[in-house]
Amino acid sequence: MKNITFSADEHLIEAARRRASSENTTLNEQFRLWLESYAEQVEQSTEAMETIREAQRSVHSGGRKFTREEMNER
Repeated sequence: MKNITFSADEHLIEAARRRASSENTTLNEQFRLWLESYAEQVEQSTEAMETIREAQRSVHSGGRKFTREEMNER
C-alpha cells in the first residue's frame, strides 16, 4: 500500500478523527473507503454510459416519433 500526504485545517482533522473514533474506525480507514468510492464513481458512470449507448443502438423507432401514450406503455 502506498502512503500519501494531504493537508487540511487541523481543527477539521481533529473533528474527523473524533468522529472516526466514535464509529470504531480510523481516519485513515475512512479516507481509504472514500478514495475507493471516489474512484469507483468514474468507473460506474463509464459503464452506465456504455449500457445506455448499447440500448440506443438496439432501439429502432422506424423513423417516426412515438406518441406520449406509446412512450408510457408498460
